Amino acid sequence: MPNAYGAPEISVKEVAAKQQAGKDFVWLDVREPHEIEAARIADDAIAYVPLSVLAEQRIAALPVAAQAKDAAIVVFCHHGVRSAQVVAWLRQQGWTQAVSMAGGIDAWAREVDARVGSY
Repeated sequence: MPNAYGAPEISVKEVAAKQQAGKDFVWLDVREPHEIEAARIADDAIAYVPLSVLAEQRIAALPVAAQAKDAAIVVFCHHGVRSAQVVAWLRQQGWTQAVSMAGGIDAWAREVDARVGSY
């Protein structure tokens, strides 16, 4: 699934399968606070770090579990553009297991759980 940043991607169905199988990964939502109010995946394991905060604080903004360069990280946003940008940046910094959730929360709402809502 190509994106403008050349970042590796994972489908929402693959993420749902990882979640259901209890696979250990950091799930990173890089949307801004007003977006989280509009649509939210019900999972306490999701770390919320808006792209604006990442841009300002860089690596220090990452949750502790995501600071290891070999951490499995699934990044998502609204449609997958910002998450691909974050994954491309993480990969440039040496993270080897970061992937972008293709289609973002919008695809999650359409393909996995309509209760999430859309905006």
